[in-house]
Amino acid sequence: MTADACWQLLVEALDGVHVCGRRIDFWLRDDDAIEPTAALDRLLSLVNAHAVPVTLAVPPEPATQALARRLAGLGDIGVTVHGWAHRNHAPPTEKKQELGGHRPQEVVLAELQGGVERLRTLFPEHFVPMLVPPWNRIDPALLARLPEAGFSVLSVFGPEKRSPIPLVNTHVDVMDWHGTRGCREHRLIVADILARMRQVGGDIAGCEDQAGGTVGILTHHLVHDEAVWDFLETLFTVTAGHPACRWRKTSDLTGR
Repeated sequence: MTADACWQLLVEALDGVHVCGRRIDFWLRDDDAIEPTAALDRLLSLVNAHAVPVTLAVPPEPATQALARRLAGLGDIGVTVHGWAHRNHAPPTEKKQELGGHRPQEVVLAELQGGVERLRTLFPEHFVPMLVPPWNRIDPALLARLPEAGFSVLSVFGPEKRSPIPLVNTHVDVMDWHGTRGCREHRLIVADILARMRQVGGDIAGCEDQAGGTVGILTHHLVHDEAVWDFLETLFTVTAGHPACRWRKTSDLTGR
């Protein structure tokens, strides 16, 4: 399938949603902002040009005053807690985790509460009490205790599952982490978007009852290659003005 053909499939799917009188909610989560960079400027310019809100997952410990100054006064931005220091505490035999079961819960929760306080102070106009675990991994035993640290919602990667705390996940990753570490093939990313649209929108062609949920797009601006930027430009061009698509703010999704 050519790149143009895969984008046409997305347009046709959105057209079908519109014919049914429905809309599908998209949201954009970008991880690892710490300080102003050329890549962050490029992301902010791109989303501003298309009026697409962006949720920035910020590690609190290394977050800078310079980043706070860069974001001050900007609209349609949410800032969420990306762990504490984005530091791995798992042994080499396990996948990387900062919020795994490798340390006492009280230690982890104290760090997370400190992260809430630090980001609320640095980004008072943008802060949202959402936890985004580094590497999208967290000890399940911590979930029920996250409200103690100040969180009202959790965001990881993959379909939402039953949880003691509300989940607003991302579902489509643009990066080929296990291969080129650049952009995945555009047709594969679009296929993932279409699959998620079917999950949240039911049988679009048949106009069945909507299942609910969002299409969460995950990006990492610091490691984007040109193919990622090209993908996002096309995605926003296709979707942002389409009547069947709503790009949502973090506060729209969390109610905070």
